[in-house]
Amino acid sequence: MNIINYISQSILPLLFLIITLYGILSGGELYSAFVEGAAEGLRTVFSILPSLMGLLMAVGIFRASGAMDMLISLLSPISRLTGFPEELMSLGTVKMFSSSAAVGLLLDIFKSFGPDSIKGMAASIMMSCTETVFYTLSIYSAAAGVKKTRYTALCAVTANISGIAVSYMLTLFLFSK
Repeated sequence: MNIINYISQSILPLLFLIITLYGILSGGELYSAFVEGAAEGLRTVFSILPSLMGLLMAVGIFRASGAMDMLISLLSPISRLTGFPEELMSLGTVKMFSSSAAVGLLLDIFKSFGPDSIKGMAASIMMSCTETVFYTLSIYSAAAGVKKTRYTALCAVTANISGIAVSYMLTLFLFSK
């Protein structure tokens, strides 16, 4: 265990050293390249900031208005019909909008059922194989200057739903007794 701790603490300084040495040996101007990259990073941040603020506000309004709860209650018949746990349905739905809210639901699942339960393991897998679709779409579209995303949202939501379903099926296959 100590070796893993040592590697994890030394990897970042080692990477910094390798990049710096490569820059020096290749004859590049490190400081001017760093300043130029930092300036470009700030321009990117300022270009996506309006989209990010709008999305965060929309997610807050969506949750505070009760629309998120209504959406989850609309999906509960599907949960009862298929046998898919309602808690995981809620987690998958919330994760499409907000990763931090999904982490809160994940912790609730852990407290209620335990991290080693079928629901806890499925929730962990689900958090890894799903995406905050609407956040990612708005940030990347704004950064790339894309105005019309066409079928991107539909495809991303379909991929997320597949990830939600497969995470539960995989957990049942691998961990049910």
